[in-house]
Amino acid sequence: MELTVLGCSGSFGGPGGAACSGYLLQSGDTSIWVDCGNGTFGHLQQHLEMEELTAVVLTHGHPDHCVDIYGLHVLLRYGLEIENLPVFAPEGLEDFLLSLVHDFGNTFEWNAVGDGDCAKIGDVALNFSRTDHPPPTYAIEARADGKRMIYTADTGPAWTVGAFEPGADLVLSEATYLHANRPAPIHLSARQAGAAAREAQAQRLILTHLWPLNDPDETAKEGAEAYGAPVTLATPGLVTVV
Repeated sequence: MELTVLGCSGSFGGPGGAACSGYLLQSGDTSIWVDCGNGTFGHLQQHLEMEELTAVVLTHGHPDHCVDIYGLHVLLRYGLEIENLPVFAPEGLEDFLLSLVHDFGNTFEWNAVGDGDCAKIGDVALNFSRTDHPPPTYAIEARADGKRMIYTADTGPAWTVGAFEPGADLVLSEATYLHANRPAPIHLSARQAGAAAREAQAQRLILTHLWPLNDPDETAKEGAEAYGAPVTLATPGLVTVV
């Protein structure tokens, strides 16, 4: 599997047009857009022809994780005339998103996911786990090519990557805050992210959903100290093999 970071700014876009949460997960001929945060659609088109997009997975309905699906809808419906692209999302999210548009036509084929659900998208097998974050939010475990990656999505500390089998090849964890300043309990600090990944015996850790007001070096230092090894900070355009 190969992971491309399309955006990693936590909760709001950062200076210079830094995009929010979005990732391209690929294996063989399978290309999955995981989270469609604001600003990520343009970056996706730099890495993939839209005719090659296999599916979309939305972890939850906060704007910084889903609003760019509107742009995708317009391109597929009126530009490329593509129908029935599979979208995997929490139950009710389709209706929520329809509040801003008249309808999606036949552009998407919606598939509701819940805690403990599984899905197979091309070469990639997915498992979902409900995190500590409103509205209903689902972390993702992805398996392909004998490798395994966990994406925490957004979560508070009452859920950890330990909900999945230990020893993942890569954990992509939100690390919104520095531990000394956590203004909301529904996100992790870099320390909490590092500690959870260490306890889950993750082979590698990438920190994402980074609060734009924080010093990236401090985030990396705090996360690495808790993880017990160097960590990688997500940056737009970062490509890594799982």
